[in-house]
Amino acid sequence: MKSQDMLLESASGFMMPFAASEDEKVDISLGYGEQIHPMTGEKFRHRGWDLICHDKPLFAIATGTIVGVGTDAVHENYIVSKYGKYEVKYGHVKEAYVSYGTPVVAGQQIAHSGDFLHFEVSFAGELLDPQEFIDMVYGNIELLASMGIKGTYRMANMGVKLQTDYDTDQEELLQMLLRWLPAYMNDIRMGSYAPSQRMEQSLRNIFAQSANKNYFFETIPQIGNPLGISGRGAPLAGKVQNLLIGDFLNYMALRHNTYLSTWGDAEKKNFLS
Repeated sequence: MKSQDMLLESASGFMMPFAASEDEKVDISLGYGEQIHPMTGEKFRHRGWDLICHDKPLFAIATGTIVGVGTDAVHENYIVSKYGKYEVKYGHVKEAYVSYGTPVVAGQQIAHSGDFLHFEVSFAGELLDPQEFIDMVYGNIELLASMGIKGTYRMANMGVKLQTDYDTDQEELLQMLLRWLPAYMNDIRMGSYAPSQRMEQSLRNIFAQSANKNYFFETIPQIGNPLGISGRGAPLAGKVQNLLIGDFLNYMALRHNTYLSTWGDAEKKNFLS
């Protein structure tokens, strides 16, 4: 199975299965694959993760549809959501808030956990290690945050709103990122697309300047602001966002012949040159 076929697209963004604070550790009580059954002591193949997740709201991970709600002898109350070719099962839920066929968006509460959560993922009908799926979802959230996209994706605790050259096109840019971000990341990872050397050198210069001026870790690091940059370092952070967004748009132009709708022929030519 080709990795590019497994990219998750979501017009509403991405969300983890449940919320956890920065200092909260999420424990896996039973992992994926061959495990020792906690009750019988026998070996068996576990189809997902069992997560210590007591009495938490459970969310839709992406844009999708509810394709299963019911009860069985293994997972008790369960709910299944479908995102493209992915299906995600939440087992041992205390309460489900949606019915079969309900369309959902990322971050929509669809259920509530009991004492723990069985989390199971399949792709095109084949079981998948949940770690692979969660890594992809988390990577998408992180990259959107690094680009300073509005709302929950904006860099946290900066003290000021970061300015970029693309602020007037933010809505359209967000939709492009949600549609093409997985493909962009995958092509970089596979080596079929590489950012320009000029862009990489510019990033090195920005981080060198930031280090010299002690911009890093002036505030407590968070997911949206992992380097702890305060308002003092916002101008340089804005430059980083400009470079990252610019490289994404360069990828869209070269690979998909797609530009922002507000650009005319002259702007397209200047951008590529």
